Amino acid sequence: MVLPSAAGTEPRKITINDVAKSAGVSRQTVSRALNDKDEIDVDTKQRVLDAARALGYRPSRFARGLVRQDTMTIGLVIPDLLNPFFTEVAAAALEAARARGWQVVVYDTGDRAEEELGTLQVISSQVDAVIGYFSCPESELEKFTRGMPVVLIGREQRTRFSAITIDGSAGVHAAVAHLVARGHTRIGMLDHHTRAEPSVRHEWFTTAAAAHGIDPGLVVGADQTADGGGEALRAMLTAHPDVTAVFTFNDIIAIGALREARRLGRNVPHELAVIGFDGLQLGALVEPPLTSVALDTRGLGALAIEQVARLLSGAEALAADELVVQAELRLSGSA
Repeated sequence: MVLPSAAGTEPRKITINDVAKSAGVSRQTVSRALNDKDEIDVDTKQRVLDAARALGYRPSRFARGLVRQDTMTIGLVIPDLLNPFFTEVAAAALEAARARGWQVVVYDTGDRAEEELGTLQVISSQVDAVIGYFSCPESELEKFTRGMPVVLIGREQRTRFSAITIDGSAGVHAAVAHLVARGHTRIGMLDHHTRAEPSVRHEWFTTAAAAHGIDPGLVVGADQTADGGGEALRAMLTAHPDVTAVFTFNDIIAIGALREARRLGRNVPHELAVIGFDGLQLGALVEPPLTSVALDTRGLGALAIEQVARLLSGAEALAADELVVQAELRLSGSA
């Protein structure tokens, strides 16, 4: 059971007071029962344990650490460690957690739903809070994280959990406007092809393209790898040889497109402009350097840790509008 918050938008953390009320005892009695103290009768202890189990109460190791100096452990769940974007976010979260004396355990789900559920089953008893990227239903998240602070990153659907939202709308509009100003009229997108529905980045692109009178339907799916970006660009140019610019779902796809453009003899940016999304440090190392709709990955990881700290300590959590990371166009040599 997860109690609704006052606003009705996010599950409220179950407290020791909720357990005490359910069991009809004092909070001191709950504490004695959960810590297996002798000065409590067997029936009362069992009633408290049953109430705690029914409510999904999870004693905070953070609170216990105020006395016993326990180590706080955060579970960071990401889709793909081989993708430098997630590596950058993880590194930032690790740095912010280290500054608080916390440990972070990183789990890689391989961008597979079944691995997400398996990971949730494993971490539910091993960590004090969870930060991560999840595509699974909220009911599954609640099932394995009851009573535990959860901060989601990049969740595109509305959620009752704390969630850091990535807003790239203005950045993508700026990217399309830049391409149009450079004379491009046939602009395509290399989107993330494994999603059941078009990505929110695809929505930003089609809206921006339509606003400039550009055909928004020139979209090809791509695997989130450099090879996937190269294959998608080749498919795009085969189907639409008049395309002179592409916007990509992320920088890794864009880097693959740059490599393929060179292989095809297309000069970048004069014959083919390429704009990515994420703003990876890696983008500065390719030739030409990648233009990208860039995120502050360091700020993203630090913000996630800050929200966890607030949820654990009982301080007022950051509001939804404070948990938005804006992406901005960062011009370089590829567009």
